[in-house]
Amino acid sequence: MDEKLTDIETDCEELETGDEEIPALYEHFKFVADKGQNLLRVDKFLVARIENTSRNRIQQAAEANCILVNGNPVKSNYRVKPLDVVSVVMDRPRYESEIIPENIPLNIVYEDKEVLVVNKPAGLVVHPGHGNYSGTLVNALAYYFRNDPLFDVSDPRLGLVHRIDKDTSGLLVIAKTPEAKTNLGLQFFNKTTKRKYVALVWGRMEENEGRIEGNIGRSLKDRLQMTVFPEGDYGKHAVTHYTTLERLGYVSLVECRLETGRTHQIRVHMKYIGHTLFNDARYGGNEVLKGTTFAKYKQFVQNCFDICPRHALHAKTLGFVHPITGKEMFFDSEIPEDMSLLIEKWRSYMQNREIG
Repeated sequence: MDEKLTDIETDCEELETGDEEIPALYEHFKFVADKGQNLLRVDKFLVARIENTSRNRIQQAAEANCILVNGNPVKSNYRVKPLDVVSVVMDRPRYESEIIPENIPLNIVYEDKEVLVVNKPAGLVVHPGHGNYSGTLVNALAYYFRNDPLFDVSDPRLGLVHRIDKDTSGLLVIAKTPEAKTNLGLQFFNKTTKRKYVALVWGRMEENEGRIEGNIGRSLKDRLQMTVFPEGDYGKHAVTHYTTLERLGYVSLVECRLETGRTHQIRVHMKYIGHTLFNDARYGGNEVLKGTTFAKYKQFVQNCFDICPRHALHAKTLGFVHPITGKEMFFDSEIPEDMSLLIEKWRSYMQNREIG
C-alpha cells in the first residue's frame, strides 16, 4: 500500500505497539460513496481518491484483505454501491514519507526464501511513524532487500507479522512472500506460535508459576499508559503465564508466555500483580520500588539503571511452523549484554549480602 496513507487508528493504538503478538489494525483511509454512486470497481474507486498511489498498490492491498467495505474484506473487483463505506486498513501505522533504505546492521538468525528471523536490539523502533521516521527496522529491511525486486517494504502482503516495543529486545519473524505472511499471521492469530520472554521485575515472586488474567485497555487517566480493567467490558481480554526463574532479593527474574497479544501486555500485567518491570519508566519501574532506604542501596540501584537504561524485557524464544515446508521451527536467543550485566549485578549484590 502507498507509503503516504494517513492513519486513523481503529483501536487507538497510536503509541508503542508493545508486547503485541498480533498487530492492531490501523485505518489509513475511509470514504463513503455518494447516494448517486454508479457501480464501480473498488480499485478504480480508491485510485481516484488517494493521491500518489496506483491501481496495482490497491490490488495488492485487496489481496492482503486490507480493503474493507462496510467492515468486510473485499477483492479488487468488488463494485462499490451508493452509501458503501470503503476503508483501507493496515497492520501498521502510516509511513509519513517514502521508506529510505538505511544501512542499519541486522542480526539475522535465520533466512530462507519465505522467512527471515532477526534478533532486534533494544532501542530500535520497528515501524516508522509517531516521530520515528528513520532509523527503524523497516528502514533496515529496505536496505537489506534493496536488490530484491520481489520484496517491497510498503507491500502489505509482505513484512513483519508481529511487533515488539522499541526498548524490548528479541526475536521477530518477517514474511518474504504473501503466502508466508498469510500463513504466519494465522498462526499468531490462532495462538499456535511458541514465544517466551524473560524479564527482571521488582519484588520477590512468591509463587513459582502463575497466571495473570485481566482486560487491558488505554488508561482513562493517562493516555500514554495501558492498564488492567479486572471487571467490566472495557479493554481487551488478556492472559499472561509466568514462571519464576530466580529470586534475587528485591527483584526477580521471570519467564513470561503470552496467551494473548495486547499492547504492553507483560509490562501492564506484571505491574498489576505488584511486580513492575525493572527500569520501566512508562510504568514507574525507574524508581526504587523495593529495598532499603540506605543511600548506598539507592546508589546501587541507580548504577543498575545505568547498566540497563531501558525496561528489562527480552523476547527470548520464537517457534512456528514453516509456512511452506510445514517443518517446526524454533529459535532461541541469548539475553543481551545490558540485561545480562544487570542480572549479574543483582546476583553479586545478593552474594555480598549473604557474606556480610
